[in-house]
Amino acid sequence: MEAVVRPAKRLKGALTVPGDKSISHRALMLGALAQGTSVVRGLAPGRDVRSTARCLRALGVPVALANDNSGHDVAVIEGRGLHGLRAPPGPLDAGNSGTTLRLLAGILAGQPFASVLTGDASLKKRPMARVAEPLRRMGALIDYLEGEGRAPLRVRGPREGRLRAIEHEPPVPSAQVKSCVLLAGLYAEGVTVVRESSPTRDHTERLLARLGAPLDGRGREVRLRGPVERLEPFELRVPGDPSSAAFFVAAAALLPGSELLLRHVGVNPTRTGFLDALRRMGAPIELLDEREVGGEPVADVLVRGAPALRGLELDGAEVPRLIDELPLLAVVATRAEGVTVIRGAKELRVKETDRIRAVALNLRRLGARVEERPDGFVIEGPQALRGGRVEGFGDHRVVMAFAVAGLVARGETVIEGAEWADVSYPQFFEALERVVER
Repeated sequence: MEAVVRPAKRLKGALTVPGDKSISHRALMLGALAQGTSVVRGLAPGRDVRSTARCLRALGVPVALANDNSGHDVAVIEGRGLHGLRAPPGPLDAGNSGTTLRLLAGILAGQPFASVLTGDASLKKRPMARVAEPLRRMGALIDYLEGEGRAPLRVRGPREGRLRAIEHEPPVPSAQVKSCVLLAGLYAEGVTVVRESSPTRDHTERLLARLGAPLDGRGREVRLRGPVERLEPFELRVPGDPSSAAFFVAAAALLPGSELLLRHVGVNPTRTGFLDALRRMGAPIELLDEREVGGEPVADVLVRGAPALRGLELDGAEVPRLIDELPLLAVVATRAEGVTVIRGAKELRVKETDRIRAVALNLRRLGARVEERPDGFVIEGPQALRGGRVEGFGDHRVVMAFAVAGLVARGETVIEGAEWADVSYPQFFEALERVVER
């Protein structure tokens, strides 16, 4: 599918973005492991979260998805408890979702049966040794079925006894790896410890603590004492996804005269790196009515058009807090005064696509000058973008980042593979049109 994006004057109005994808995955999985019925409102509607629901059903967990009266997605999960999953009838297909595959690997490492975890062609290229290695140290049996360090994986618990607790320091800070090890730690004897060089998103820890797991610490070190016998069922309203909100925040900041309110957005400190970066660049962003919902910080985000933006430098310590928004930040950088340098972001090379390469190629197609580096970009601005044809590269964040680029480019921008936005934000283009003024 192609999407045609035309220049905009400003963004005006109010919008509610879909539920947080990271929290939605975790809520479904922990609801499946809880003892009883859990209800999750505002579930992220994209294909990735549907992949998690599909895998859980194959493991014997009833997961019902519906819409409430306000049009938000609701999941009702009939939790089977930590020891109530059943062997799936075939491979578990995570689709395009690395979160689904990596987190489920942690859960399945504690089961007495074997499961095969697989995904689409893109997911099969992504590195899986980062979860297989610590799980093997815990005693799980992990086999690569097609290529070393890649999916599909065969996963099962130890043939005798329980998993054993470990202390793990991921070489690359990763919330998915941390969550995988902690989920396996639910089944392990002793205290499982994860230490990180930089804090990553902590949604797993917040939800585990709410469900009664014996967990201590946040930030760079988390400790979980296992084995855990029971997790309590829960009700949760998922806040709006800050990574989805980021596209509208960026577009409004880039277009003078904009004034846009994004309601009920998650503002977990591990996820607000993009807002902080835009503020440093000079974007007027306010958080209104800050509150806590279901253990997660939430606010309404008001953003206005910036008269001018300035470049900035980001290093590796800051990257985990805005890793998903870096392609978008590169687009913003083309319109900022001065030099923007993004370094320490080599992880972008192994996302749904090589996002460093994809962003550099697409920006050049729109007339921008970009220096591509092994771990990031150097972009000098401001540069005028001209409309052109760009590729989605099978990556939802690349598609949506270049929709924003199209709003500030001269002439029409055509995005090939625009349907990939559905992975995280179905109806993204319709939502964008509702707040665009031309």
